[in-house]
Amino acid sequence: MINFAATMKSPFNCLISLTRAKLLLFLSFFAGCRQTIPISISTAIIATGEMPNAVNDGMGNLHLVYGNGDSILYTQSTDRGKSFSTPALVAIVPELFATSMRGPQIAFSKKGLTILASDKTGNIYAYEKNETGNWTKTSRVNDLDSVAKEGFVSLAGDGNRLFAIWLDLRGNKHNKIVGAASDDGGRTWSANRIIYTSPDSSVCECCKPSVALKGDKVAIMFRNWLNGNRDLYIMESTDGGNHFQPAQKLGYGSWALNGCPMDGGGLVINKNQVAETIWNRKGKLYACEPGKPELELGSGRSCTIETVNGENIYAWTENGEVLVRTPNGSKTNLGKGQLPLIKNINNQELLCIWEENKQIHEAILEL
Repeated sequence: MINFAATMKSPFNCLISLTRAKLLLFLSFFAGCRQTIPISISTAIIATGEMPNAVNDGMGNLHLVYGNGDSILYTQSTDRGKSFSTPALVAIVPELFATSMRGPQIAFSKKGLTILASDKTGNIYAYEKNETGNWTKTSRVNDLDSVAKEGFVSLAGDGNRLFAIWLDLRGNKHNKIVGAASDDGGRTWSANRIIYTSPDSSVCECCKPSVALKGDKVAIMFRNWLNGNRDLYIMESTDGGNHFQPAQKLGYGSWALNGCPMDGGGLVINKNQVAETIWNRKGKLYACEPGKPELELGSGRSCTIETVNGENIYAWTENGEVLVRTPNGSKTNLGKGQLPLIKNINNQELLCIWEENKQIHEAILEL
Protein backbone atom coordinates (compact mmCIF):
# COMPACT_ATOMS: atom_id res chain seq x y z
CA MET A 1 0.00 0.00 0.00
CA ILE A 2 1.12 3.59 -0.59
CA ASN A 3 2.46 5.58 2.35
CA PHE A 4 0.59 8.84 1.78
CA ALA A 5 2.45 10.62 4.54
CA ALA A 6 5.77 9.91 2.85
CA THR A 7 4.29 10.88 -0.50
CA MET A 8 3.29 14.30 0.81
CA LYS A 9 6.77 14.93 2.26
CA SER A 10 8.65 14.11 -0.92
CA PRO A 11 6.14 14.03 -3.78
CA PHE A 12 8.72 14.34 -6.58
CA ASN A 13 10.80 11.33 -5.49
CA CYS A 14 7.74 9.27 -4.76
CA LEU A 15 6.12 10.02 -8.11
CA ILE A 16 9.19 8.77 -9.95
CA SER A 17 8.91 5.37 -8.34
CA LEU A 18 5.17 4.90 -8.66
CA THR A 19 3.83 2.48 -11.24
CA ARG A 20 1.16 3.71 -13.60
CA ALA A 21 -1.57 2.08 -11.48
CA LYS A 22 -0.21 3.56 -8.27
CA LEU A 23 0.18 6.97 -9.91
CA LEU A 24 -3.52 6.89 -10.74
CA LEU A 25 -4.24 5.99 -7.13
CA PHE A 26 -2.00 8.85 -5.95
CA LEU A 27 -3.77 11.40 -8.13
CA SER A 28 -7.24 10.18 -7.29
CA PHE A 29 -6.44 10.31 -3.58
CA PHE A 30 -5.86 14.05 -3.77
CA ALA A 31 -8.90 14.47 -6.02
CA GLY A 32 -11.07 12.88 -3.32
CA CYS A 33 -11.89 9.83 -5.44
CA ARG A 34 -12.53 6.50 -3.66
CA GLN A 35 -12.81 4.22 -6.70
CA THR A 36 -9.27 2.89 -7.18
CA ILE A 37 -8.54 0.57 -4.26
CA PRO A 38 -7.45 -2.25 -4.44
CA ILE A 39 -4.69 -1.77 -7.01
CA SER A 40 -4.59 -4.19 -9.92
CA ILE A 41 -1.00 -5.34 -10.13
CA SER A 42 -1.45 -7.99 -12.82
CA THR A 43 -4.00 -8.82 -15.47
CA ALA A 44 -3.86 -11.57 -18.09
CA ILE A 45 -5.83 -13.98 -20.22
CA ILE A 46 -5.26 -17.47 -18.80
CA ALA A 47 -6.91 -19.69 -21.36
CA THR A 48 -9.69 -20.20 -23.87
CA GLY A 49 -12.82 -21.60 -22.28
CA GLU A 50 -15.85 -20.94 -20.13
CA MET A 51 -17.11 -21.23 -16.56
CA PRO A 52 -13.81 -21.08 -14.62
CA ASN A 53 -13.73 -22.24 -11.01
CA ALA A 54 -10.71 -22.00 -8.70
CA VAL A 55 -9.42 -23.08 -5.32
CA ASN A 56 -6.45 -22.22 -3.11
CA ASP A 57 -4.85 -25.37 -1.66
CA GLY A 58 -3.82 -23.56 1.53
CA MET A 59 -0.17 -23.37 0.50
CA GLY A 60 -0.62 -20.45 -1.88
CA ASN A 61 -1.01 -22.61 -4.97
CA LEU A 62 -4.03 -21.82 -7.16
CA HIS A 63 -5.88 -24.49 -9.09
CA LEU A 64 -8.25 -23.64 -11.93
CA VAL A 65 -10.77 -25.78 -13.81
CA TYR A 66 -12.95 -24.76 -16.74
CA GLY A 67 -14.81 -26.12 -19.72
CA ASN A 68 -14.19 -25.85 -23.45
CA GLY A 69 -16.80 -27.66 -25.51
CA ASP A 70 -16.99 -31.18 -24.11
CA SER A 71 -13.54 -30.95 -22.50
CA ILE A 72 -12.74 -30.35 -18.83
CA LEU A 73 -9.41 -28.54 -18.55
CA TYR A 74 -7.16 -27.83 -15.56
CA THR A 75 -4.30 -25.42 -14.96
CA GLN A 76 -2.39 -24.38 -11.84
CA SER A 77 -0.25 -21.55 -10.56
CA THR A 78 2.59 -22.00 -8.07
CA ASP A 79 3.59 -18.32 -8.04
CA ARG A 80 0.44 -16.72 -6.61
CA GLY A 81 -1.30 -16.34 -9.94
CA LYS A 82 1.51 -14.63 -11.84
CA SER A 83 1.58 -17.50 -14.32
CA PHE A 84 -0.39 -20.66 -14.98
CA SER A 85 0.72 -24.02 -16.31
CA THR A 86 -0.15 -25.33 -19.76
CA PRO A 87 -3.77 -26.53 -19.52
CA ALA A 88 -4.14 -30.30 -19.03
CA LEU A 89 -7.11 -32.36 -20.18
CA VAL A 90 -9.04 -33.81 -17.25
CA ALA A 91 -11.66 -35.63 -19.30
CA ILE A 92 -13.90 -35.41 -22.32
CA VAL A 93 -17.52 -35.52 -21.20
CA PRO A 94 -20.10 -35.75 -23.98
CA GLU A 95 -22.64 -32.93 -23.54
CA LEU A 96 -20.67 -31.34 -20.72
CA PHE A 97 -22.39 -28.47 -18.92
CA ALA A 98 -20.00 -25.52 -19.14
CA THR A 99 -22.10 -22.43 -19.75
CA SER A 100 -24.69 -20.17 -18.10
CA MET A 101 -23.42 -20.60 -14.51
CA ARG A 102 -23.11 -24.35 -15.05
CA GLY A 103 -19.56 -25.64 -15.09
CA PRO A 104 -16.94 -27.91 -13.52
CA GLN A 105 -16.28 -27.37 -9.81
CA ILE A 106 -12.98 -27.87 -7.98
CA ALA A 107 -12.18 -28.31 -4.27
CA PHE A 108 -9.21 -29.25 -2.12
CA SER A 109 -8.99 -31.57 0.86
CA LYS A 110 -6.12 -33.41 2.54
CA LYS A 111 -6.76 -36.21 0.04
CA GLY A 112 -5.93 -33.83 -2.80
CA LEU A 113 -7.83 -32.11 -5.60
CA THR A 114 -11.31 -33.13 -6.70
CA ILE A 115 -13.34 -31.95 -9.69
CA LEU A 116 -17.06 -32.44 -10.20
CA ALA A 117 -18.70 -32.02 -13.58
CA SER A 118 -22.26 -32.54 -14.78
CA ASP A 119 -23.57 -33.52 -18.20
CA LYS A 120 -26.83 -32.80 -19.97
CA THR A 121 -28.15 -36.32 -19.32
CA GLY A 122 -28.42 -35.33 -15.63
CA ASN A 123 -25.39 -37.05 -14.08
CA ILE A 124 -22.52 -35.69 -11.98
CA TYR A 125 -19.05 -37.27 -12.11
CA ALA A 126 -16.02 -36.92 -9.86
CA TYR A 127 -12.37 -36.81 -10.90
CA GLU A 128 -9.22 -36.85 -8.76
CA LYS A 129 -5.64 -35.89 -9.42
CA ASN A 130 -3.52 -38.93 -8.60
CA GLU A 131 0.07 -39.23 -7.42
CA THR A 132 1.42 -39.06 -10.99
CA GLY A 133 -0.33 -35.76 -11.61
CA ASN A 134 -2.89 -37.27 -13.97
CA TRP A 135 -6.65 -36.97 -13.59
CA THR A 136 -8.81 -40.05 -13.25
CA LYS A 137 -12.57 -40.51 -13.08
CA THR A 138 -13.52 -41.99 -9.72
CA SER A 139 -17.28 -42.09 -9.24
CA ARG A 140 -20.73 -40.83 -10.06
CA VAL A 141 -22.00 -38.52 -7.33
CA ASN A 142 -25.76 -38.83 -7.85
CA ASP A 143 -26.99 -42.24 -6.72
CA LEU A 144 -30.10 -42.13 -8.92
CA ASP A 145 -29.61 -41.95 -12.66
CA SER A 146 -30.20 -38.72 -14.61
CA VAL A 147 -31.72 -36.62 -11.81
CA ALA A 148 -29.49 -33.51 -12.12
CA LYS A 149 -30.95 -32.30 -15.40
CA GLU A 150 -30.41 -28.59 -14.73
CA GLY A 151 -26.66 -29.10 -14.38
CA PHE A 152 -26.26 -26.85 -11.33
CA VAL A 153 -23.75 -28.34 -8.89
CA SER A 154 -21.57 -26.74 -6.19
CA LEU A 155 -18.63 -28.26 -4.32
CA ALA A 156 -16.77 -27.27 -1.14
CA GLY A 157 -13.84 -28.86 0.67
CA ASP A 158 -12.20 -28.48 4.04
CA GLY A 159 -9.89 -30.89 5.81
CA ASN A 160 -10.72 -34.47 4.92
CA ARG A 161 -14.30 -33.81 3.84
CA LEU A 162 -15.98 -32.68 0.64
CA PHE A 163 -19.59 -31.61 0.40
CA ALA A 164 -21.57 -31.28 -2.84
CA ILE A 165 -25.07 -30.00 -3.53
CA TRP A 166 -27.13 -29.78 -6.71
CA LEU A 167 -30.61 -29.31 -8.12
CA ASP A 168 -32.27 -32.72 -8.29
CA LEU A 169 -35.52 -34.03 -9.81
CA ARG A 170 -35.85 -37.27 -7.85
CA GLY A 171 -39.21 -38.23 -6.46
CA ASN A 172 -41.77 -35.69 -7.63
CA LYS A 173 -39.85 -34.50 -10.74
CA HIS A 174 -39.52 -31.01 -9.24
CA ASN A 175 -36.17 -29.44 -8.48
CA LYS A 176 -35.03 -29.70 -4.89
CA ILE A 177 -31.71 -29.36 -3.06
CA VAL A 178 -29.88 -32.68 -2.70
CA GLY A 179 -26.43 -33.22 -1.23
CA ALA A 180 -23.73 -35.80 -0.60
CA ALA A 181 -20.43 -35.91 1.30
CA SER A 182 -17.12 -37.62 0.63
CA ASP A 183 -14.42 -38.45 3.18
CA ASP A 184 -11.94 -39.88 0.66
CA GLY A 185 -11.39 -37.05 -1.79
CA GLY A 186 -14.35 -37.86 -4.00
CA ARG A 187 -13.61 -41.52 -4.65
CA THR A 188 -16.86 -42.49 -2.95
CA TRP A 189 -19.89 -40.49 -1.85
CA SER A 190 -22.47 -40.87 0.86
CA ALA A 191 -26.05 -41.76 0.08
CA ASN A 192 -27.72 -38.71 -1.47
CA ARG A 193 -29.89 -36.74 0.95
CA ILE A 194 -32.79 -34.47 0.11
CA ILE A 195 -31.85 -31.37 2.09
CA TYR A 196 -34.71 -29.12 1.03
CA THR A 197 -37.99 -29.55 -0.85
CA SER A 198 -40.05 -26.46 -1.53
CA PRO A 199 -43.60 -26.69 -0.16
CA ASP A 200 -44.64 -24.67 -3.21
CA SER A 201 -43.63 -27.07 -6.00
CA SER A 202 -39.95 -26.32 -6.76
CA VAL A 203 -36.90 -24.32 -5.83
CA CYS A 204 -35.78 -21.83 -8.48
CA GLU A 205 -34.81 -24.01 -11.43
CA CYS A 206 -32.28 -21.71 -13.15
CA CYS A 207 -30.16 -20.39 -10.26
CA LYS A 208 -27.05 -22.16 -9.05
CA PRO A 209 -27.06 -23.07 -5.33
CA SER A 210 -23.96 -22.43 -3.22
CA VAL A 211 -22.25 -24.46 -0.53
CA ALA A 212 -19.52 -23.48 1.95
CA LEU A 213 -17.67 -25.76 4.35
CA LYS A 214 -15.41 -24.89 7.29
CA GLY A 215 -14.74 -27.60 9.82
CA ASP A 216 -18.09 -28.98 10.98
CA LYS A 217 -19.97 -25.93 9.67
CA VAL A 218 -21.80 -26.39 6.36
CA ALA A 219 -23.88 -23.60 4.83
CA ILE A 220 -26.11 -23.95 1.79
CA MET A 221 -27.70 -21.02 -0.05
CA PHE A 222 -30.28 -21.31 -2.82
CA ARG A 223 -32.95 -19.26 -4.50
CA ASN A 224 -36.37 -20.49 -3.46
CA TRP A 225 -39.72 -20.18 -5.21
CA LEU A 226 -42.46 -19.56 -2.66
CA ASN A 227 -45.78 -17.80 -3.27
CA GLY A 228 -44.40 -16.39 -6.50
CA ASN A 229 -41.30 -14.91 -4.81
CA ARG A 230 -37.76 -15.74 -5.93
CA ASP A 231 -35.84 -15.06 -2.71
CA LEU A 232 -32.57 -16.42 -1.34
CA TYR A 233 -32.67 -18.88 1.55
CA ILE A 234 -29.94 -20.41 3.68
CA MET A 235 -29.64 -23.68 5.60
CA GLU A 236 -26.86 -24.37 8.09
CA SER A 237 -25.38 -27.44 9.75
CA THR A 238 -22.96 -27.63 12.67
CA ASP A 239 -22.28 -31.38 12.43
CA GLY A 240 -20.69 -31.68 9.00
CA GLY A 241 -23.96 -31.78 7.09
CA ASN A 242 -25.61 -34.65 8.90
CA HIS A 243 -28.41 -32.38 10.12
CA PHE A 244 -29.52 -28.97 8.86
CA GLN A 245 -31.50 -26.25 10.56
CA PRO A 246 -34.73 -25.15 8.86
CA ALA A 247 -34.41 -22.97 5.77
CA GLN A 248 -34.18 -19.26 6.63
CA LYS A 249 -34.96 -16.43 4.22
CA LEU A 250 -32.17 -13.90 3.65
CA GLY A 251 -33.06 -10.22 3.85
CA TYR A 252 -36.35 -8.56 4.64
CA GLY A 253 -37.56 -7.73 1.13
CA SER A 254 -39.00 -10.10 -1.49
CA TRP A 255 -38.86 -10.43 -5.26
CA ALA A 256 -42.17 -11.34 -6.85
CA LEU A 257 -41.19 -12.62 -10.29
CA ASN A 258 -42.89 -14.86 -12.84
CA GLY A 259 -39.61 -16.08 -14.25
CA CYS A 260 -36.06 -16.96 -13.24
CA PRO A 261 -33.37 -14.38 -12.38
CA MET A 262 -30.58 -16.83 -13.36
CA ASP A 263 -28.44 -15.46 -10.53
CA GLY A 264 -27.62 -17.54 -7.46
CA GLY A 265 -25.39 -15.23 -5.44
CA GLY A 266 -22.27 -15.93 -3.36
CA LEU A 267 -21.58 -17.56 0.00
CA VAL A 268 -18.62 -17.99 2.37
CA ILE A 269 -18.09 -18.90 6.02
CA ASN A 270 -15.94 -16.37 7.87
CA LYS A 271 -13.29 -16.99 10.52
CA ASN A 272 -15.96 -16.81 13.24
CA GLN A 273 -17.96 -19.64 11.62
CA VAL A 274 -20.62 -17.18 10.44
CA ALA A 275 -22.09 -17.38 6.95
CA GLU A 276 -21.67 -14.28 4.79
CA THR A 277 -23.80 -13.82 1.67
CA ILE A 278 -24.29 -11.60 -1.37
CA TRP A 279 -27.24 -11.83 -3.76
CA ASN A 280 -29.36 -10.02 -6.30
CA ARG A 281 -32.92 -8.79 -5.77
CA LYS A 282 -34.60 -6.78 -8.53
CA GLY A 283 -31.22 -5.88 -10.02
CA LYS A 284 -29.86 -4.56 -6.71
CA LEU A 285 -27.10 -6.34 -4.80
CA TYR A 286 -27.42 -7.03 -1.10
CA ALA A 287 -25.15 -8.56 1.52
CA CYS A 288 -26.08 -9.92 4.92
CA GLU A 289 -25.53 -12.53 7.58
CA PRO A 290 -28.44 -14.88 8.33
CA GLY A 291 -31.07 -13.19 10.51
CA LYS A 292 -29.67 -9.69 9.98
CA PRO A 293 -30.88 -6.82 7.76
CA GLU A 294 -29.51 -6.69 4.25
CA LEU A 295 -27.00 -4.02 3.17
CA GLU A 296 -27.41 -2.63 -0.33
CA LEU A 297 -24.10 -2.62 -2.23
CA GLY A 298 -25.15 -1.31 -5.63
CA SER A 299 -26.62 -2.51 -8.91
CA GLY A 300 -25.55 -5.59 -10.81
CA ARG A 301 -25.69 -9.38 -10.98
CA SER A 302 -23.49 -12.51 -11.01
CA CYS A 303 -22.09 -11.64 -7.58
CA THR A 304 -19.51 -13.45 -5.48
CA ILE A 305 -17.81 -13.00 -2.10
CA GLU A 306 -14.55 -13.81 -0.32
CA THR A 307 -13.26 -13.04 3.17
CA VAL A 308 -9.76 -11.65 3.68
CA ASN A 309 -8.35 -10.78 7.10
CA GLY A 310 -11.86 -10.97 8.53
CA GLU A 311 -13.26 -8.52 5.98
CA ASN A 312 -15.64 -9.18 3.09
CA ILE A 313 -14.60 -8.56 -0.51
CA TYR A 314 -17.27 -8.62 -3.22
CA ALA A 315 -17.25 -8.87 -7.00
CA TRP A 316 -20.04 -8.66 -9.56
CA THR A 317 -20.89 -7.54 -13.07
CA GLU A 318 -22.55 -4.24 -13.87
CA ASN A 319 -23.28 -3.06 -17.41
CA GLY A 320 -21.09 -5.84 -18.78
CA GLU A 321 -18.05 -4.98 -16.64
CA VAL A 322 -16.47 -6.70 -13.64
CA LEU A 323 -16.30 -4.73 -10.40
CA VAL A 324 -14.56 -5.54 -7.12
CA ARG A 325 -15.61 -3.83 -3.87
CA THR A 326 -13.39 -3.67 -0.79
CA PRO A 327 -14.59 -3.27 2.83
CA ASN A 328 -14.20 0.53 2.79
CA GLY A 329 -16.68 0.77 -0.09
CA SER A 330 -14.11 1.46 -2.81
CA LYS A 331 -14.65 -0.17 -6.19
CA THR A 332 -12.25 -1.26 -8.91
CA ASN A 333 -13.38 -1.80 -12.50
CA LEU A 334 -11.48 -4.74 -14.03
CA GLY A 335 -12.95 -4.40 -17.51
CA LYS A 336 -15.50 -6.21 -19.61
CA GLY A 337 -16.62 -9.67 -18.58
CA GLN A 338 -19.09 -11.78 -16.69
CA LEU A 339 -19.39 -14.36 -13.92
CA PRO A 340 -16.45 -13.27 -11.71
CA LEU A 341 -14.99 -15.43 -8.95
CA ILE A 342 -12.63 -14.14 -6.24
CA LYS A 343 -10.19 -16.16 -4.13
CA ASN A 344 -7.89 -15.12 -1.31
CA ILE A 345 -4.26 -15.87 -2.16
CA ASN A 346 -2.29 -14.98 0.96
CA ASN A 347 -4.30 -12.31 2.87
CA GLN A 348 -2.41 -9.64 0.92
CA GLU A 349 -3.36 -10.52 -2.64
CA LEU A 350 -6.64 -11.52 -4.21
CA LEU A 351 -7.28 -13.47 -7.41
CA CYS A 352 -10.27 -12.53 -9.54
CA ILE A 353 -11.13 -14.64 -12.56
CA TRP A 354 -13.94 -14.16 -15.06
CA GLU A 355 -14.89 -14.93 -18.65
CA GLU A 356 -15.37 -12.71 -21.69
CA ASN A 357 -16.01 -13.97 -25.23
CA LYS A 358 -14.90 -17.49 -24.24
CA GLN A 359 -11.62 -16.19 -22.85
CA ILE A 360 -10.74 -16.66 -19.17
CA HIS A 361 -9.25 -13.53 -17.62
CA GLU A 362 -7.51 -12.98 -14.31
CA ALA A 363 -6.52 -10.01 -12.20
CA ILE A 364 -4.35 -10.06 -9.10
CA LEU A 365 -5.36 -7.37 -6.65
CA GLU A 366 -3.13 -6.02 -3.92
CA LEU A 367 -5.06 -5.38 -0.73
